[in-house]
Amino acid sequence: MSAGHIAALIAAGAFVLLVVLLAVPLLKLGRALDEATIAIRKAHENTDPILHGANDTLTHVNTQLQRVDGVTANLQQASSNVSALTSVFTATLGGPLVKTAALAYGVRKAVKARRQAKEERAGRRPRARKRGRR
Repeated sequence: MSAGHIAALIAAGAFVLLVVLLAVPLLKLGRALDEATIAIRKAHENTDPILHGANDTLTHVNTQLQRVDGVTANLQQASSNVSALTSVFTATLGGPLVKTAALAYGVRKAVKARRQAKEERAGRRPRARKRGRR
């Protein structure tokens, strides 16, 4: 055996040792990738029912929002009707109601003044005013 053969055997042995040393991390990496693949597959299987449930929930929410939109439109129309009714009431009864209140106030003042004048003529002093509305 020559020195070249011995060097070749040593190089081949070193290469085998290198392959063995690199095989261990590669096997561990392969196992880690297998575990990651299994975890991803399980996550995919578990998220499928969740996504279907979320889709059903969103469908239900959209249905309820359509109902709420209808109710909101009806309330807006009712509010407009009440506003119009208030305007009509104010226009038709507001003026006469104010005039009636003014007349009642004037009559009350006149009756009070007449009563005080009558009491003064009779020689009595006028009644003391009650506290409260004037």
